[in-house]
Amino acid sequence: MNATNTPAHKTDLAVTHVLAQLLERLEHSAVPVGAEQYRSVVMHLVDEFRDVEPGAQLGQLLDSYPAAAEVYENMNYQHAGLCRSALDASLTAELAAKNAIERAMRRGPETAHE
Repeated sequence: MNATNTPAHKTDLAVTHVLAQLLERLEHSAVPVGAEQYRSVVMHLVDEFRDVEPGAQLGQLLDSYPAAAEVYENMNYQHAGLCRSALDASLTAELAAKNAIERAMRRGPETAHE
């Protein structure tokens, strides 16, 4: 018999929530945070994310805690890229570049260096 035993995902996000909240506090702390403390919180959060059930509850948690969302996104980059990152910054940069190119083309080569 060649059965695989898939572990059940956790549906209780209490620990994940506490770690995400703690990471957010560390991110915005006015007091310098030790690298080891920060790393410890992130590594514990990574361990939690490995066992968490994907779904609406996880989505709400990630929407509430951007630092945790960034960790989650980086963990899953190979599968989904930067799927949780806001596109506003990328779109704004792309539009600014497009407008700059259009202005340069209207000026022509003789005035492009002014």
